[in-house]
Amino acid sequence: MDAVAVIRAKRDRAELTDAQIDWVIDAYTRGEVADEQMAALAMAILLNGMTARETVRWTDAMIRSGERMDFSALPLPTTDKHSTGGVGDKITLPLAPLVAACGAAVPQLSGRGLGHTGGTLDKLESIPGWRARLGNAEMLEVLRTAGAVICAAGDGLAPADRKLYALRDVTGTVESIPLIASSIMSKKIAEGTGALVLDVKVGTGAFMTSLESARELARTMVELGRSAGVGTVALLTGMSTPLGLTAGNALEVRESVEVLAGGGPADVVELTLALAREMLAGAGVRGKDPETALKDGSAMDHWRRMIAAQGGDPDAPLPVARERQVVAAPATGVLTRLDAYAVGVAAWRLGAGRARKEDPVQAGAGVELHAKPGASVTAGQPLLTLHTDTPERFGYALDALADGIDIAPVGTGFTPPPLILDRLD
Repeated sequence: MDAVAVIRAKRDRAELTDAQIDWVIDAYTRGEVADEQMAALAMAILLNGMTARETVRWTDAMIRSGERMDFSALPLPTTDKHSTGGVGDKITLPLAPLVAACGAAVPQLSGRGLGHTGGTLDKLESIPGWRARLGNAEMLEVLRTAGAVICAAGDGLAPADRKLYALRDVTGTVESIPLIASSIMSKKIAEGTGALVLDVKVGTGAFMTSLESARELARTMVELGRSAGVGTVALLTGMSTPLGLTAGNALEVRESVEVLAGGGPADVVELTLALAREMLAGAGVRGKDPETALKDGSAMDHWRRMIAAQGGDPDAPLPVARERQVVAAPATGVLTRLDAYAVGVAAWRLGAGRARKEDPVQAGAGVELHAKPGASVTAGQPLLTLHTDTPERFGYALDALADGIDIAPVGTGFTPPPLILDRLD
């Protein structure tokens, strides 16, 4: 085997053999295949695609590049959720303890934000003392204690994906559906969960902006899960408007706690319950109804245990940004658009996100929404509140929002689109 032969094969639209795929993933992980060679292969895959068989084998080779976790010692079935990322997407925070309160164990490996999309670990790190990095033994202990754990993936989990992900990010090869699907699914399958629910976002604030491309990605990932013996379903959900009323780290934690307390924005509650029911069905758990667990406090109990088990103080005050600026509605009428991408970029520029993985984030920075599309607004009323520790960022955030808000005249008929657009299994 040699890298040039594999690159040429895919360049010339040939179907890679199992042996070629196994070798190139293993050799790249070991450093025998250079970054520039893997970059050329990734570009050839982006341009020429992969068959279903190639994608399954590529994913399996990435799984075999590292360790696989084993939760067979737990007395409960395991189930997990993965979101393709969006603005205000704090769903993992209330979802994991909610599903645990209903009788399944949730080993949730999460990531950090990059660009306009937020990261679950960044949000939770706004809680004083909370730790994202856990060893395998610690992770199992938190699962036994709280029924759910949210933490960073260990270095031994799909190391081929970790190298390839970083390379794709700087070589313009992120958009390949086979590479996206294999990246997500290699980590989730190696994680060892028994059932998986995918939340594939669609819209301006999502990676997949069209329903067609989102459906193709979802279908590919569902097939990869099934091929690996992991029961997998996907919901396609709207992401042209931010989820909930906040985008930012501590702001989203606060909103998640409101949901766990039986309140919170209707769209966050709707999606949390829909995903919880899918996760429990996939795990074969038919005990407590998730809506009941939100109302009776049991989901909140699991949240508090989970946070404390990872070193956090669930009673500690969350960070608050030092500076605020209100954005007023520019006209009277019906709010018909509050663009998720614009809000996400604004939150990022305020300090809630990062441009590079090593950049710090501000825990209290972000955007607070006072109205959602479909609401009647009056000129001059607060529409958004911007939060940051560095007020010189306000101007950049306002620039991002400039073309992201539409208000139609009073009497305009407008119905917000549904949150859940499709389901694939």
